[in-house]
Amino acid sequence: MTEFAVWAPQCAQVRVLVDGTVYPMAVDGTWWWRATVEDASPGSSYAFLLDDDETPLPDPRSRWQPNGVHGASRVYDDSAFYWTDHDWTGRQLPGSVIYELHIGTFTPHGSFDAAVERLDHLVELGVDLVEVLPVNAVDGPRNWGYDGVGWYAVTENYGGPDAFKRFVDACHARGLGVVLDAVYNHLGPSGAYLDRFGPYFAGSNMWGPSLNLDGPHSEPVRRYVIDNALMWLRDFHVDGLRLDAVHALRDTRATHVLEQLAAEVEALSTHVGRPLSLIAESDLNDPRLITAREAGGYGLHGQWTDDIHHSLHTALTGESQGYYADFAAAGLTGLAHVFTRAFLHEGTWSSFRQRRHGAGVDTRRIPGHRFVAYLQNHDQIGNRATGDRLTQTLSPGLLACGAALVFSSPFTPMLFMGEEWGARTPWQFFSYFPDPALREAVRNGRAAEFAEHGWGDVEVPDPNAESTFLDSKLEWDEATLEPHATLLRVYKELIALRKAWPELSDPWLDDVEVDVDEEVRTVVLHRGRLRVACNLGSDVVTIALGAPLARILLASEPVEGEADTVSLPPESFAIVQLT
Repeated sequence: MTEFAVWAPQCAQVRVLVDGTVYPMAVDGTWWWRATVEDASPGSSYAFLLDDDETPLPDPRSRWQPNGVHGASRVYDDSAFYWTDHDWTGRQLPGSVIYELHIGTFTPHGSFDAAVERLDHLVELGVDLVEVLPVNAVDGPRNWGYDGVGWYAVTENYGGPDAFKRFVDACHARGLGVVLDAVYNHLGPSGAYLDRFGPYFAGSNMWGPSLNLDGPHSEPVRRYVIDNALMWLRDFHVDGLRLDAVHALRDTRATHVLEQLAAEVEALSTHVGRPLSLIAESDLNDPRLITAREAGGYGLHGQWTDDIHHSLHTALTGESQGYYADFAAAGLTGLAHVFTRAFLHEGTWSSFRQRRHGAGVDTRRIPGHRFVAYLQNHDQIGNRATGDRLTQTLSPGLLACGAALVFSSPFTPMLFMGEEWGARTPWQFFSYFPDPALREAVRNGRAAEFAEHGWGDVEVPDPNAESTFLDSKLEWDEATLEPHATLLRVYKELIALRKAWPELSDPWLDDVEVDVDEEVRTVVLHRGRLRVACNLGSDVVTIALGAPLARILLASEPVEGEADTVSLPPESFAIVQLT
């Protein structure tokens, strides 16, 4: 026996097609249509028929789409999976190191089960949270994940819902928490049938149709978002969600959907007895997202901070095109600013946007662990014209310097898969829609977007080509070869040092000082009694430490320390303890 239910306020009649038989559905006062089918059970195929249309449509809340986003849904039984993580107490965001990965390109096979075989590498690296790019049902055999339309279903491309549960269970067995990338700001261009059922959509944004979060009939739409988030955290045992581009969520109601979500996640966390984290991606530079609800904020636990990335990127590469322009102009002084305030733009002029940008709020009373910092991530690599990593631009020495600054910062550090050994494989934008017209639209749209960001006439790999996807897969053998093996050792030692010395994870921004020398290109990060000294230049430099040197804790190259100075070779760093 199975009850089927769907919200369809604009329909005069709804029927459910179960294993080839049509059953009528009854509507209640809230426009939920329901029917109980005696012979239906887990694995039964079903779809909905709206009004007089005989076209079967998948369930908007389908938990299982084994035949793709256009096919019939299947009844899925959550209780059938056997979990082994009964003693799992979770991982909080403060003090954690995040590792971002894409299941399809993390391993040659590109599945959840194949990814499990590489989890021990992450444990040895020192990772705490594994952040997985979106796994929703999406049209086509390959995709970044941001074109998902079956929000409640796990794509069969990676193995389906049970395989994802096996992955989460395996992570927990190794002490790793799981953060899932969730996309609520838009739906993909193929298979988004929500508007056939009711007023789910309210316009569109640059990526696709956006949800009706504040108009008439918006209450069930908000529940569609919040129930989905709670499902991942409760039924799939996920430890946190990374919320994609929340600045594109249009909500004018007094309680923003993000604040409502934060409140309900807090309640769920209390019930399940483990920390549950919400991490936003936002383009607003507004700390209200991560300010506690009792202090007038939304109460999210963290947010990605692109200003930190942009400052690091321009300091290391010298690039100044597109949105990098203001950060390049600010130089190392701008880098020092973001390491003490998280944002460069704080209500200040943005030449890229041609307007003022940022909230202009002092962030120094906000714990730094609420800001997620990174040298690279999927967006900052994949949204480059050729998907090239920093490895193609920087020496191993400068890569190590960038990592030293991230892992010694007051922020929550995150790295992108393969970064730890300086992977040379690109990570390019790829997708494949069965509809030829959509494929052409994607190809043209990406070329136009790259041009807007200052890439000009650079040849862009065809996002529809299978080779673009295959070229983006990690080559794990690289990690055993030089100079990759040395860089991997440096990453491991940096993470271990961060966890061994409380000064390096101290989140209070008002305790951070940064000294820079634009001429010789040095950066010195003050972290209590420790100094993180980086020489980004091409000459040997001697840096005054301001106090007697006690010992050198870690260095990327042989260094010399004497009295209250340390001499660094070109493109190297040293982390030292003062007396």
